This record gives sequence, C-alpha cells and structure tokens, in this order.
Amino acid sequence: MVILNAIQAVLSQAPILVGLIALVGLIALRKPFELCLSGFLKAVIGVLIIGGGAGVVVAAVSPLGVLFNSVLNLPNAALPVNEVFTAIVQKDVVIGPMIAWVFLFAFILNIVIARFTPWKYIFLTGHHILFAAVLTCGMLGSMPAFAGNPVLIIAIASIISAIWMVMFPALSAPFMEQVIGSKDFVMGHFGTTSYVTAGFLGQFVGKKEDSAEKIKFPNWIGFMKEPLVAMGFVMFIVYAIVCLIGLSTIGTSALKTTMGGDFWWLQSFLFSLNFAGGIGVILLGVRTVLAEIVPAFRGIAEKIVPDARPALDCPVVFPYAPNALLIGYLSSIVGGLLVMFAEIAAGGALGAVILPSMIIHFFVGGTCGIYGNATGGWKGAVLGGFLCGVIFTALAGTTYVSLGAMNPAWKGSSFGDTDFGVLGSTLAFVSKVLPH
Repeated sequence: MVILNAIQAVLSQAPILVGLIALVGLIALRKPFELCLSGFLKAVIGVLIIGGGAGVVVAAVSPLGVLFNSVLNLPNAALPVNEVFTAIVQKDVVIGPMIAWVFLFAFILNIVIARFTPWKYIFLTGHHILFAAVLTCGMLGSMPAFAGNPVLIIAIASIISAIWMVMFPALSAPFMEQVIGSKDFVMGHFGTTSYVTAGFLGQFVGKKEDSAEKIKFPNWIGFMKEPLVAMGFVMFIVYAIVCLIGLSTIGTSALKTTMGGDFWWLQSFLFSLNFAGGIGVILLGVRTVLAEIVPAFRGIAEKIVPDARPALDCPVVFPYAPNALLIGYLSSIVGGLLVMFAEIAAGGALGAVILPSMIIHFFVGGTCGIYGNATGGWKGAVLGGFLCGVIFTALAGTTYVSLGAMNPAWKGSSFGDTDFGVLGSTLAFVSKVLPH
C-alpha cells in the first residue's frame, strides 16, 4: 500500500503525469537524452504555470462567490466543491484505501482501451481521474449490495472510471475539432456533458461565422478589443453590482470583511485585474504544454497506442476564443441563479439549493461558451454558458441530496462538475434498485 499510495501521489499530480507522458513519447521517438529531459521538464512547468494561473483566478473570483452567498443569505444552501468531497471520502477507513487501487487500475484500463478499441484517447487530467475514483468507490462502497466485498468494488469502480475516461473525450472530439481546427487533442475534463450540449445546440441558434471573437467595439471603448482587458473590465462591473447590493443587505462592515479591505471599489478593481492576469498566466501555460505534449504524443501514437490523442484539461481551449470564454462565464451565472431560485421556490422538491460556484461557472461555463461559439457564434456562446449553469446547478442539487442519504458523513458536501452530477445521479438510482 505504501508503494501504491506513492504511485497514486505521483500520478494524481497533473504536472508530473503530463510530463511523464511527454517523456514516454519522446523516448519512443528516440530523441536524445537532453531533449527528453527538456521536454519532460517543460511539460511539467507548463502545467504548473496553468495551475498557478488557475490559482490566481480562483482567488480572484472566490470573494465574488462569498458575496453572492452573503447577499442571498439562504439557509440550508449548499456549495459543492470537488476537493472537499474528495477529502471527506478519502478519510473513510473502508473506502479510502480502495481509491488508490481504482486510480491505478482505471488509468491502466484507459491505456488498454485506447490500444485495442477505436477510442484512442488517453486521459491526462490527473486530479479528475482521482475525482472519478473517489465518486465511484464512495458510492459503490456505500451500497449494501457491495458491502464487505472490496475486490468487487475496486473492479467495478475501475471499469466505470476507465470507460468514462475514454467515453467523454470521444464525445467531445467532433466539437473540439471545430474549436481548435485540428485533431491534436480532445477534452479531458469532466464537464463534457455541458460542453457537448453547448456544441450540439449552438448550431441551432446561430452561425459559427458570427463568432464572439469578431465582436466590434465602438471607438469610445476601444480598450475592450484586448481580451484580457475586457475580462478585467467586465469582472469589475459584476463585482461593483454585487457589492452595491451587499451594502444594503449585509452592511458595510461585513462587506469590508468579505472584500479584505476598507474600500470595496478598490478591492473590486484589484480582484478584477487579478482575474484577467490569471487568465494571461493560464494562456502562457497552455502554449507551453501544447508545444511539448502534442509532438511527444506522436511517439506514443507511433510506438505504443496507434493514433493516440491526449485528453487535456479545459484551460487548453481558452486561447482559441477568449471573448466566448467571458460570455459563457457570465451567462452560466445567469442560468445557475435561475435554477437556484427555482430550487428555493420548490421548497426542496428539486434537491438542495445550490449556491453559485464562481469556479465552476468560470471553468466549465466559460468552456461551454467556447464550444457553443464554435458551432453557433456568439449566440451559441450565450446559450452554451446558460445551459451549463442550468445543468450544473440542477444535477448538483439532486446529487447533493442523494449522497447525503447514502452516507451521513457526506451530508453537506458533493461534487460540482456536470459529468460527476450525471454519474452520481445514475449510481444513486442504481443503489435504489439493487437489493438492500
């Protein structure tokens, strides 16, 4: 178990996993030692840059989420966070040790499936492999039908996770090709239910020729032509609106505490520009990773898994449509708020009341905007982001309640991304029809 936990610890680190895959590809291409080492290190550094940028973005939007929650002041509301649920399940003395086995076997099965089936996708987003292992292990381990049978739980959880690791990238492939204009890589992020929905429905509401990237701003706001500047400016407007509402609902003192400073307008300005700066860092990391991983994957495709294609984390598409990213983010918030108010009105009939998660709305909702834009232009971006907010919030609400009912220790936590909502809701249904 010590060795196995060490392997999981290494492979669950996305930078190391992507670096190792790049190294394997370069070795397969018989590149010189110095190029193999350089490719490995640059791939690791690229993912670390993406993670650093993502951390800046999360820090910049988190106060906005807290503000939303404070302004709304809803009792019995929930905010699903992947990392919190993972930490809770991993502490379980029965289920926790199984997770490492599922992580390892799922990754191996993914490679086997890619080698011997038409699904030539290798899932490289390590933390999402871990999340899939946690959810499948946790839910199967809590079903009376599997109680006391860890081998069966590990086997079924590994198979389910591995299938999802190739199925969702396969579903994303035709739309990803429209986003990036090539077949270099596919989506390796468990928000694909929303991405595919956005890409499919986008074509019915608009034309891809009317891309959000072609939006022309009047001369008096010419500064908005620069995507990063536009992102910072729009975020400042959103912050300002929520803060002004907060002044009359939670008061000046509470607002100062939330914003971390005496002047809410100054903090809003800084958070907004930090948000834009974080996006800039992410874009640099994406360029660094793609410069290494795409050529290295040719070696894997030639020697190990013919025609293999990497499934990468969602920020890899950010450089392709930054305007659509912002549109998707904002419209996702609108969709999430509408469902949240519906959950409040339903009085628990639709599940828990899910508060706006700015992190999911940005990363998943923004990516949905990019997918919708690829098939339906700016109208598709609006629809894609809006549907993400609706789907994520609705699924999180039902999954939240189901998980709490299956295991009292999980009450108060859940996953957020849409594919986990699909899987969680499906397994919750299965648990009801299996013998108890």
